[in-house]
Amino acid sequence: MKTENNENGELQVGVITQTHGIRGEVKVFPTTDDANRFKKLKEVTLDTGRERIPMEIEGVKYFKQFVILKFKGYDSINDVEKYKQGKLLVTRDKAVKLQKDEYFVADLIGSLVVTEDGETFGTLKDVLATGANDVYVVDRQDGTEALLPAIKDCVKTVDMEEKKITVHIMDGLL
Repeated sequence: MKTENNENGELQVGVITQTHGIRGEVKVFPTTDDANRFKKLKEVTLDTGRERIPMEIEGVKYFKQFVILKFKGYDSINDVEKYKQGKLLVTRDKAVKLQKDEYFVADLIGSLVVTEDGETFGTLKDVLATGANDVYVVDRQDGTEALLPAIKDCVKTVDMEEKKITVHIMDGLL
């Protein structure tokens, strides 16, 4: 569920890595956990670092782990060459609908992590997507880092209102 939040509350869904062919298509590395979501997207905002451009998606194809996008009105390699490394953003209302117990990583980062006893354990710094389950990277009070599996045995509650995650430290985890 790797989606980044930006200062406008938008979520990053991909990064343009390079052009694809000569007809204006771009190869995008998806930064969302479900690349199929691009089929449903009609538009994105391209953030080049210097400007923000609304882009209408005209075509979507898939190639290995990449998404090939064609933007309306951009019909040659020269039109899109300058957008390499551009971030593709969507507004929250265009983001995928979350299921129960699913969260955007961007919303979890910075959450206070506490143990079941109410003791402060640290702050959530990152979420790593592994094959089986996500892993929470927690900056601990003592300056060390802890890796906690995002499974029901370990993560007991996530309170998005208070930005607080309650965890059970399983034997042998630390």
